[in-house]
Amino acid sequence: QVQLVESGGGLVQAGGSLRLSCAASGRTFSSYAMGWFRQAPGKEREFVAAIRWSSLSTLYADSVKGRLTISRDNAKNTVSLQMNSLKPEDTAVYYCAARSGVASMNPHEYNYWGQGTQVTVSS
Repeated sequence: QVQLVESGGGLVQAGGSLRLSCAASGRTFSSYAMGWFRQAPGKEREFVAAIRWSSLSTLYADSVKGRLTISRDNAKNTVSLQMNSLKPEDTAVYYCAARSGVASMNPHEYNYWGQGTQVTVSS
């Protein structure tokens, strides 16, 4: 069982930066692939980034490549999302998720979810 708690969301101007963090409970955190997803009002939840347990493999949505960076610290049971050059279209609730196995872009393959943190980018 894994419990996830996100933090770090807020209001930022376009071009600014935010760093989201996800704290995980559970002794087997290091064996899980972790992902970040987001959901804007009236839209489906979409993939943002994912990282394998070993940190040697990462996946990114095309819309965030070069601007957002996912990382993890297995010793601290945390996964982070550094967001730079933010755009108004990045506005959404951001969710952290965990799954056994390899990193995936498919939200249906994730077993555990956090409660989400709001990110708002003003123009």
